Amino acid sequence: MKSFKSVLITGANGNLGRLLAQKLSSQGIDVLCIDLPGTDVVNKSSFKKIFYGDIRDKDLLNKILKEHCPQAIFHFASLLSGSSEKDIEQAWHVNATSSINLMTAANLNNACMFFFASTIATYGSNTLDPLPEDFQQWPENMYGVTKLAAERFGIYLKLNYGFDFRCLRFPMVLSPFAPITARTAYPSHAIRSAKNGELFHFPVAKNTGMSCMFIDDVIRSILEISFSKKELINSNAYNLHGFHFTAQQLGDRLKQLFPRFKYSFNIDHQTDNLVSGWPDEVLSNSALNDWNWTPKFDFEKSIKAMIDSID
Repeated sequence: MKSFKSVLITGANGNLGRLLAQKLSSQGIDVLCIDLPGTDVVNKSSFKKIFYGDIRDKDLLNKILKEHCPQAIFHFASLLSGSSEKDIEQAWHVNATSSINLMTAANLNNACMFFFASTIATYGSNTLDPLPEDFQQWPENMYGVTKLAAERFGIYLKLNYGFDFRCLRFPMVLSPFAPITARTAYPSHAIRSAKNGELFHFPVAKNTGMSCMFIDDVIRSILEISFSKKELINSNAYNLHGFHFTAQQLGDRLKQLFPRFKYSFNIDHQTDNLVSGWPDEVLSNSALNDWNWTPKFDFEKSIKAMIDSID
C-alpha cells in the first residue's frame, strides 16, 4: 500500500472532506485544503494549510499545485442537487468547469493521484434493478449532468495522458453531517429529528427507497481505492452499494427506538420521482475483485452509528 506525503482536499469542510482530512492527518500526511472565503473550517488542526478562495479561480488552483506539489488530490467541492437545480449555470461552472480546470492543472503539474467523488445520479431514473456496472448513463438532474461531465474528462485524461484518475459513484449517503440542501439526504435528517424529539415529514412515499451507504464506509472506500496500487485499478469508475431500505422501514425503526417520535409523509413529487427512479441495489463486483472492497455497515449498524454520532 502506497502513501502520500501531502494531499489537497477541495471542499474540505464538507460532508466527506472533513472526515477524510482527519483520517489522513492522523497518518502523518500533510493535508492542504481549499474552501470558500468566510467558511468556518471544522477541525483546523487536521490541516497544515488552508487556502480560502473560489474553486472557479484557475490562478489560485495553479498556484497551489505549483508551490505545494501535493501528491494526491481529493476533489469534493461542488453544489449539491438542490442548489444545482436552483441555478443550473452556476452548477455547471462550479461542478463541471472547475473540475476540468483542476484536473488539467493537476495533469500539467504531475499530481500523482486524483480522486473524484461521483454519484449514481449520473444514471438517471430509467435504470435496471439491480443496476449493472456497465449500464448507460443518462442523468436527469443538473447535479448528475455535471458529475458525468467531470467523470468523462477525467477518463479522457487517464486514457490519453496516463492521468491517475480514480472515481467512485456513491448512492445515498447516511451521515450526521448531511447538508440540509441535499434533497436526497432525508434519511439522515429523519434520524436527527427522531433523536431530537422533533416531528419529521418524509418528502417521499412510504415505499420509496434506494441504494445507500453509511458515511464511515464511504470514507473507508475512498481511502482504500486511493491507497491501492495503480495496476489494481482496472475500471475507469466504480459503483458502490451498502444496503437498501424504504422510508416506511426507516420511520418504523425510528419509532421503535424513540417511541415519542412522530412522522408523516408529505410527498415532494420532484424528490420522490428522483429517488424512486434510482435502483435499490447497485452491483459493485469490480470494486470487490480489483481492490477487495466490501461494506461493513448494514441498515441496523448504520442507524445505531448515526444515533451515537448525533449531538
